[in-house]
Amino acid sequence: MAANTLRKRKIAVLGSRSVGKSSLVIQFIENHFVDAYYPTIESTFSKGVAYRGIEYDCDIIDTAGQDEYSILNSKHAIGIHGYVLVYSVTSRRSFDMIKIVYDKIVDFCGKNDIPCVIVGAKTDLQSSRQVPPNEGEELAKLNNAAWVETSAKNNVNVGKVFELCLAEIEKRSPSSKTDQPEASRCLIM
Repeated sequence: MAANTLRKRKIAVLGSRSVGKSSLVIQFIENHFVDAYYPTIESTFSKGVAYRGIEYDCDIIDTAGQDEYSILNSKHAIGIHGYVLVYSVTSRRSFDMIKIVYDKIVDFCGKNDIPCVIVGAKTDLQSSRQVPPNEGEELAKLNNAAWVETSAKNNVNVGKVFELCLAEIEKRSPSSKTDQPEASRCLIM
């Protein structure tokens, strides 16, 4: 593989506590489901992803759970190419947090349009569902984001989350050849 065809992308995975962020990331990176819950402080994983014939070197940042009082950590905004915002379909509160987290990112980045995938996780727990699919889809449309529902446990749509995120990133790339996010570019005159 030629070095000039490899594109580095940083993706931050954000959402409330215990919505399945780590399970989603570990299923994607290591192809297995972690049943036990261990609160994440922060972990970064790397994986090569082929999307539309281009190889991407993706750094996926699995963050600690956010709540309405959390301050967005600058390292979850600066240098980040795309965002995966995760809620649990079994938790109305986690779904409501998505809008708050999205707004925090928009405020921090100073842009109204960020490359983002909104993810309804834990679809294997249908009997406990509190958020119907149409609400997730509607929220994504309002925020010009992609949307998908997943089950890390059953490995449903896990890879699709990160493909959609790359699609959202590339859709917003001015030339689709840019290796740095817009905020990282400088022009000295």
